[in-house]
Amino acid sequence: MPCTFTTYRDLAMDFNDLSVADADARVRAGTVTLVDVRPPEERAIAAVAVAFDSLEDGGLERLLALPKDTPLAFLCHHGGRSAQAAYYFARHGFTNVHNVVGGIEAWSLVVDPTVPRY
Repeated sequence: MPCTFTTYRDLAMDFNDLSVADADARVRAGTVTLVDVRPPEERAIAAVAVAFDSLEDGGLERLLALPKDTPLAFLCHHGGRSAQAAYYFARHGFTNVHNVVGGIEAWSLVVDPTVPRY
């Protein structure tokens, strides 16, 4: 039996890509909840200057309890872990799920150059 490998593109059928510029605008407008899936150590190095949630300290449970049509956008360092989180939430019935393409790295390059790159 051949081995199968799920790629980011395979996962992306369950969620939408969102540019960092659009994510920033939508968070500021209050039309999407941004979720930074990076661990606290990485967020201490570089963080966005807009409101965001995380998965720690009950965050996962709080997010899963939201209405399934809540717009969610997931952010990580480059977009891989956030794609996995977006897929997870889409598979748990969320219908308005986005992966922030390029992650905090792209955020630093496009939205806010004061965000450190690492």
